Amino acid sequence: MHILEILKQQTPSFSFEFFPARTQASAEELYQTIEELESLNPSFVSITYGAGGGTRELTHQLVARIRSNTTIPPVPHLTCVGHTREEVEEILCKYADLGVSNLLALRGDPPGQAAEYDWSRGDFRHASDLVKFIREFNESGRHPLGGFGIGVAGFPEGHPATPNRLKEMDYLKAKVDAGANYICTQLFFDNHDFFDFRDRCHLMGMDVPIIAGIMPVTSLASMKRMAELAAGARYPAKLMRALQRANEQADAVERVGVQYASQQCAELLDSGVDGLHFYTLNKSKATREIYQNLGLRV
Repeated sequence: MHILEILKQQTPSFSFEFFPARTQASAEELYQTIEELESLNPSFVSITYGAGGGTRELTHQLVARIRSNTTIPPVPHLTCVGHTREEVEEILCKYADLGVSNLLALRGDPPGQAAEYDWSRGDFRHASDLVKFIREFNESGRHPLGGFGIGVAGFPEGHPATPNRLKEMDYLKAKVDAGANYICTQLFFDNHDFFDFRDRCHLMGMDVPIIAGIMPVTSLASMKRMAELAAGARYPAKLMRALQRANEQADAVERVGVQYASQQCAELLDSGVDGLHFYTLNKSKATREIYQNLGLRV
């Protein structure tokens, strides 16, 4: 089902993100997580694609398993880094044959976060180039279900590679104008950042659904890692004070993180958010507890 149909059927939408497991043991743990979260009736789940396409085959395998063994629509990530048009076309054909109907098109990170990465090594320099190529694939009539729905990333706190916020929004609009059907945001911890981002999107004529990315703090270690992966995620003083009161007690830190994320989600829902997308880190506990705190069906 095309993403716009999915989002129309369930407003607001609720979705989860997973990353492919690299060992058999972690794969079985992930499948257990997926089974536990399937009972929450998510609108869709997204599957990440490692830096430089490093998990390309693992991503494809996980998407295929979700497609065949669950009722959840999978949304694979697809990145630009190092890919030729021929390689991307091959990937699109594989997903089309699987009956996958939606993709998240990203610029992606170079392998090892290479600062001097040579973007001429591939045919796609910007995510908007990838969106345009997917749209052209759709128009060719080669997808048996009519074509892929296309999602792109948004950055409420600002894109780390684009300090100029005006240019950042121009780049985002280029992705929407190229054919993106919805925006899914990077994680954030201050809802004011999201509300301002959403307003600026609307002011620029980006009238597509904007889904808010949520990642609860579940440990101090994961918090530090999030700050690195999200290129400097901002932690509001309110959250920092609550975590300080937890006094580095693991259970208390997790409770604080879940409670804070629950309050975030409640405010977003009250403010008419189009959807909530949970970055699960391949675990189900925190997401299930947030659902309970929100009074959602578990």
